[in-house]
Amino acid sequence: MTNPLLDPPPIDPARLARLEVAVASLLETRLDVFLPQSEAVLPLEAAARGLGRVGVAVLNLVTGPYGAAIGRWLRQAGASVFEIHAPPGRAVEPDAVAQALAAHPEISVVSFVHVEAASGVRNDASALNALARAHGAVVLLDVVASFGAHKVDIDDWGVDLAVIGPQKALAGPAGISIAAVSGRAWSAMSDNPGAPRDSLLSLLDWKQQWVDSDKTTIPGTPSPLEIAALEAAVDRVVSEGLQRVQQRHRASAAASRAGARSLGLVPFVNDADAAVVATTLKVPTGIGPRSLVETAHADRQVALSSGFGDLASTVVRVDHTGQRARLDIVLDTLDALGAALARLSPLRGSLREALDAAEQAWSAEESRPLS
Repeated sequence: MTNPLLDPPPIDPARLARLEVAVASLLETRLDVFLPQSEAVLPLEAAARGLGRVGVAVLNLVTGPYGAAIGRWLRQAGASVFEIHAPPGRAVEPDAVAQALAAHPEISVVSFVHVEAASGVRNDASALNALARAHGAVVLLDVVASFGAHKVDIDDWGVDLAVIGPQKALAGPAGISIAAVSGRAWSAMSDNPGAPRDSLLSLLDWKQQWVDSDKTTIPGTPSPLEIAALEAAVDRVVSEGLQRVQQRHRASAAASRAGARSLGLVPFVNDADAAVVATTLKVPTGIGPRSLVETAHADRQVALSSGFGDLASTVVRVDHTGQRARLDIVLDTLDALGAALARLSPLRGSLREALDAAEQAWSAEESRPLS
């Protein structure tokens, strides 16, 4: 007896190629788009190791754990890495980038994360890319969490290598990723004698075996379930409309922040630097984030977690990414969060007022014209 999950039909190479065209259309990019059969952290590391080498100077911008990881991979590859670390809960200032580039004319690669989902920080990708391109640098951009939630203009910004995670705002599968690579990035990796080859960490292998081929043989072993799931995710986003998906994320973030403030909570990230995929909130003194989350989850499962890494002891995180970017989910999470706060300490705000504020903020964002 066959099982569609265990015995899926094989993936025809032409089908994968058609999916790449659909993804490139969604991205509105002319760059080479291909779909590594892995979670997005793998092509991110592959990109860093392909671009980083002895003799290359890189400016890496750090606003959270993924920016730090990219810098670590670049250093391991032999690059000289200059880093700008933004203060906790803040984006990197473009002026700081301009000063670093002026002080180090040898920099030829700039790398950063558009949206750090762990901290809820959003960098001004348009401004940062403009500075990097004016300097002549190759740009490596992590848009794993941002594409689908924020406006991402890969071609207009002049991005050379972008990596996207379909499991985030596109609400797709986690076991496949999206890479978009420019001719400049391919040349930089090809000129690197230490770039990975014959390796899962080799983007050049993908170029040779798939991007530049007749696309009759898929490299490695394709993942039928992941490919089918990405097809479904792309179809769903196209059906809803990418701008509408972005609007849902903006409305969810506005509702979460308004509701949290009415509960007496302070957002960890200021409004100007805040991402729309998640809202991080400072936990009141005397309450542990884990205790707050466990109390909120005692009655039901909601889109609330404690912070990651260095933030684990100070913040909680409201997740409104992908299909969780919906008013009912935001309201349910705020309701559980308010009830948990009331159990652990005197509630500083009103739960009813918090839910009302969230609904009003959602409605206000929904009423804005799509852009």
